[in-house]
Amino acid sequence: MRVPLSWLGEFVDLEPGTTPEEVHAALVSVGLEEEDIHTFELSGPIVVGQVLEFVEEPQSNGKTIRWCQVRVAPEGQNAADGGADVRGIVCGARNFFEGDKVVVTLPGAVLPGPFPIAARKTYGHVSDGMIASARELGLGEDHDGILRLSTLGLDPEVGTDAVALLGLDDAAVEVNVTPDRGYAFSIRGIAREYSHATGAAFRDPADAVPVGSVADHPSGFSVTVDDTAPIRGRVGASVFVTRVVRDVDGSRPTPPWMIARLKLAGIRSISLVVDITNYVMLELGQPIHGYDLDKLSGGIVVRRATPGEKLVTLDDQTRTLDPEDLVISDDSGAIGLAGVMGGASTEIGDGTRNVLIEAANFDPVSIARTARRHKLPSEASKRFERGVDPQVAVAAAARVVQLLEQLAGGRADDLGSLLDASETAEAIRLPKGYIASLIGVDFTDDEVRGALAEIGGTVTESGDDLLVVPPTWRPDLRDKSDLAEEVARIVGYDRIPSVLPVAPPGRGLTREQRLRRAVAQTLADNGATEVLSFPFVSEAQNDLFGSAEAGGVLAARLANALDATAPYLRTSLLPGLLDAAKRNLARGLIDLKVYELGTVFRPSEGSIGSETLPPGAALPGADILAGLNAGIPAQPRHLAGLVVGNAVEKQPGLAAVPAGLVDALDMVRQTAAAVGVTVDLVQSSHQALHPGRTARLVARGADGAEVPVGYAGELLPALAHDLDLPRVVAVFELDLDALIAVAPVDIVAGVIAGFPAATQDLSLVVREDVPAGELLRAVRAGAGELLEDIRLVDDYRGPGLPDGHKSLTFALRFRADDRTLTAAEASEAKLAGAARAGELFGATIRE
Repeated sequence: MRVPLSWLGEFVDLEPGTTPEEVHAALVSVGLEEEDIHTFELSGPIVVGQVLEFVEEPQSNGKTIRWCQVRVAPEGQNAADGGADVRGIVCGARNFFEGDKVVVTLPGAVLPGPFPIAARKTYGHVSDGMIASARELGLGEDHDGILRLSTLGLDPEVGTDAVALLGLDDAAVEVNVTPDRGYAFSIRGIAREYSHATGAAFRDPADAVPVGSVADHPSGFSVTVDDTAPIRGRVGASVFVTRVVRDVDGSRPTPPWMIARLKLAGIRSISLVVDITNYVMLELGQPIHGYDLDKLSGGIVVRRATPGEKLVTLDDQTRTLDPEDLVISDDSGAIGLAGVMGGASTEIGDGTRNVLIEAANFDPVSIARTARRHKLPSEASKRFERGVDPQVAVAAAARVVQLLEQLAGGRADDLGSLLDASETAEAIRLPKGYIASLIGVDFTDDEVRGALAEIGGTVTESGDDLLVVPPTWRPDLRDKSDLAEEVARIVGYDRIPSVLPVAPPGRGLTREQRLRRAVAQTLADNGATEVLSFPFVSEAQNDLFGSAEAGGVLAARLANALDATAPYLRTSLLPGLLDAAKRNLARGLIDLKVYELGTVFRPSEGSIGSETLPPGAALPGADILAGLNAGIPAQPRHLAGLVVGNAVEKQPGLAAVPAGLVDALDMVRQTAAAVGVTVDLVQSSHQALHPGRTARLVARGADGAEVPVGYAGELLPALAHDLDLPRVVAVFELDLDALIAVAPVDIVAGVIAGFPAATQDLSLVVREDVPAGELLRAVRAGAGELLEDIRLVDDYRGPGLPDGHKSLTFALRFRADDRTLTAAEASEAKLAGAARAGELFGATIRE
């Protein structure tokens, strides 16, 4: 929220000379967040000048300039820069006439940019200053010609300081407004907060609006709220005020002071009527919408959209409405998205003479959903989402009427409506001593009552407790803890002592947390980069990667997805990794080794509950909470990795080494070693991975138990092509929770062997369809406890072997803890392993 200081000073006393920094400091003390300071970034001398005469001079480049004589000070007086009262100025614009009063920037002035002004020779003349346009002054975007003050309804004396005249000497402070403090999205709310911080007198602008005449209680205009599909039991519109102003002259200019304030507040000037509605919205926090009354057909109906209904909004976009959208309609159909944006069919234009003003209060949830659904955030929806004071609508509508009468020559009419079905806030019980027990500060009874009354609450006593009715502009105050926070905020956060918390003994990271960190650190130490991706995916992505079998993956669908193309919670981490790889490759990072550690969502049949919370502030019962908890899907932690490109870059004397499945499997082994388990590979298949290059990952714990924990492989080349990835993309995914579950409770460093190892090779001939991993497991089981390590080192298929057979060579390492093994003992263990492989797979030792 940007707050011009001159505007703020109308509703709260600012000491003379108060700086934006001091205002920021005051607002920060009551919990608002400091953002920035905005000014027009110009300095004088910038004065009012009058064009005495000019001569048009065509140039060789086809352009025609005007050599102007401009009076910049009363006759006979020095100008603001000490020079002559008449200046020769070159101007390229042609939209002004002799006698026009304009804004002249004299030498020494600085315009936004920064753009310093000096006397300089151009087009054969010395131009002693510059006649400025609205854009050059920072007032707007109009750069078609210079700014003629008569178009703003101004006729000031020559030599008048134009900076002060146009309100360009103002500054605005910007603060960040948290979602629970929607009332601070207005000058009214910020002025009240400044009053809380400094004790300065606050004058509510809503009270200054003249309400009470016949025209301020209009009737006769039909307004109906027909909400047959309320959100969470709340009707879409609780307040709806309409007012009519006739004979409006929309061609009148917006006053410069209003243009300047709107500009500093971050809103550009559009037209007088629209500027007035925006001005009142900023002033009181009540969004206003104006309709061309003559374009309306009948009365207004507030309803939900019908399926397939279309609306052309003010941005000239045709939008297909959702049945949940709240719309404003007349006899012709929908004419606006309630609380978000109006429709083009009733737009106010230059020819508008009769204006219908709307000041309503809409349900925050409904407006938020509509704005997000149509990707249409607006200043109005931003306020409705956070809650608007339902009691300010009448004053806001009257304020618009007042400004239209004063600035646009309009005439208030008694035609209109007033619908008010807003709920009265319930009293909150505040037990005595509760605030001290929560905040840790002993506030006096007077401090508590005074703070709650200062924020607008109505405080009464009920025995030892207080009953507090929050003000209508504070829908965020719902329970006693909210009131306690307000007391601490208003009395002063500096009253709360600074106490360094002491960590309780015997606590720290859990075993699972330590192991997860060890895994992440191990992979990072080995050159992998951790990435984080969004947990939202499409149905096709879940079906492809959610399980080892194609299709039928049960996934949780979001009721209000951020992206309609990705409405499901992920059942695998790989879609996010593939998206990350695609983005990085598109940006020239072609060698990738990345991993992600995160949760996946695995609902079971019937686990996604349909329980809904009770409306309002009612607490849910135990049965509802149990149903909600039962509906939360299982969220195991997974680890996934991806490698693509080169594992080793090309270097002098060394060719590049392409990355592939071996590198992905190395990441799997590093992960397993970090948690103290061994992972075996079992040949398998997966609908997204290359046949023959896919492995199921099986973990072996200290007790010998085997648990499936994931899979690894190379992406199908066709799928990689569809994703704009290289042909070889190696991936893996592990159920990290399952892997940690079979890990030893305590991981200790291995014992350094005291006796030498005996190494031997074993070459076995088997059928080609026998998986190497299964054969390795058989040899390991048969060789017994003396076998310390076994690795596959060769796979031969060719002459010298029977048809349909292959030779697999394993490197074996044997060691005993209590002696040096003899060659005979090692050979005996090796032959025992070969015998076991022969029993299971018909393997024979290759001669």
